[in-house]
Amino acid sequence: MNTARPGDYVEIHLMKTIYEGILLEVPKSEKGVVLLKLDSGYNIGFNKKNIVEIRVLEKVREKKEELKLEKDSKKPNIAMIITGGTIAARLNPTKGGVDWLTEPESLFKFYPGLFEKVNVLKVEVPFMKASEDMDFKDWQKIARIAEKLLNNQNIKGIIITHGTDFLHYTSAALSFFLGKVNKPVVLTYSQRSVDRASSDANLNLQCAALAAISDIAEVMIVGHASSNDDFCYAMPGTKVRKLHTSKRDAFKVINAKPFAKISQETIERISDYNIRNKNKVKTDLKFEDKVALVKFYPGQNPDILDFYVKKKYKGIVLEMSGLGHVATKRARLGWTKKLKEVQNKGLIICGVSQCIYGRADPLVYSNGREILETGVIYLEDMLAETALVKLGWVLGHKGWNVKEKMLENIAGEINDRLEK
Repeated sequence: MNTARPGDYVEIHLMKTIYEGILLEVPKSEKGVVLLKLDSGYNIGFNKKNIVEIRVLEKVREKKEELKLEKDSKKPNIAMIITGGTIAARLNPTKGGVDWLTEPESLFKFYPGLFEKVNVLKVEVPFMKASEDMDFKDWQKIARIAEKLLNNQNIKGIIITHGTDFLHYTSAALSFFLGKVNKPVVLTYSQRSVDRASSDANLNLQCAALAAISDIAEVMIVGHASSNDDFCYAMPGTKVRKLHTSKRDAFKVINAKPFAKISQETIERISDYNIRNKNKVKTDLKFEDKVALVKFYPGQNPDILDFYVKKKYKGIVLEMSGLGHVATKRARLGWTKKLKEVQNKGLIICGVSQCIYGRADPLVYSNGREILETGVIYLEDMLAETALVKLGWVLGHKGWNVKEKMLENIAGEINDRLEK
């Protein structure tokens, strides 16, 4: 029993039953317990007193990953920015969870298909974070690195690996920070870590590599178009959302079309996009972080807005009902008076719809007109997350007319014609 270590593949013998799996580390708070990860993926705990024997079947391997990256002069060069997320993680057998692949060589060992079409000339690892741990300073850091890579003549495009949950915030931020790019900026991800047979990482990276050497000069997210391993979509960075917690095709384009359909061999154009060019990219990283996304619900007290005024917030994106309504003065907790009050104190309020598809329109019903007259800026079909990022970016520019800039289609965030 003493020879078994966390990470070893073992048999645990009880009086009448034998279990096989990976021995896990035990938290200090759970002394007297043995934890095992079964082949099914589930963890199970045993009281040490009930264990007859722990038999080691295979010792944990501690060999450092090594990989030589061969460069092929016939292949185009790309760069990668690795930031964390499931795509840069694998199972840690001693913990029963996943750890970051902190060395690029470790990452590349698991994704050899990436090199079929491209050379990875340069790799940057600014940080390794789950996407929920990022903020605007991380978006700025990625943008600074991307600017240098985009202006490097030896690099045809960039792949950025990223966590899924807040990926669309980063893609929106880069769309505004980088402006009109001269080469592809491709964000990609995986819903399932590479050690799982159902991982989506390999196809996503292979499609991302093709996108990175294409003529699509846009900030885009590339990922599975369906639950099958058949092809991916290249999706506009400001018009995409994660719509499922675990499906491989979790990201969908909202109120627009993908730029392209990408298989492992071909790219098929679907909608208009900017073409690769030789312009110099210059970042615009100004950002006001005192902005918030507030979701209205029936019966919500409008006094919540006083909190943001007290905390000196500069702007709010208010996620309202379908066409863009909140309770008005006719309701017990009407918002009309409070909306006027806080905007007179300098708080900018932008309105978006809680619906995934469609457009906010205050002119259909009288209560919408009432809200519009308070000064709320209705943002057409802009996604709530994109609107939050854009509002922070616009407010970072002190001399700008906020209403004009929020309603200006800067990075494809507003569509005149909605797609089904």
